Amino acid sequence: MKKPVAIDKADIKAFLGPGSRFEGKLSFDEMVRLDGIFSGEIKSSDSLIVGETAEIEGSINVGSLILSGRFKGDIKATTMVELRAPAQVEGTIETPSLKVDEKVLFNGEIKMPVNAAADIKIPQEKKK
Repeated sequence: MKKPVAIDKADIKAFLGPGSRFEGKLSFDEMVRLDGIFSGEIKSSDSLIVGETAEIEGSINVGSLILSGRFKGDIKATTMVELRAPAQVEGTIETPSLKVDEKVLFNGEIKMPVNAAADIKIPQEKKK
């Protein structure tokens, strides 16, 4: 039986390394890692890994996101967002699952879809 592979150790299909710059629209079908400077729009149903040296400004719409670098803009992830130190995020995050490490700087708004909150049951007060 094959062991599940951690998302950050899976096979990365594309890589934008430190010292590189890209501006525009990026779409992909398999996991991508960014460590350079990116400005624009990112769309995918798969995973995006943003390394510590990365600086991104724009919008991200992906399946899952692991972010350790700097980001300014809007993030929407259908599965999960993980903010790892020393991440610095300014903007809006919309995701059903969010994990934030200590020493991450976040300034913005977090939206969690209603259907994700439907599984959480809040006890009702008893009427007397």
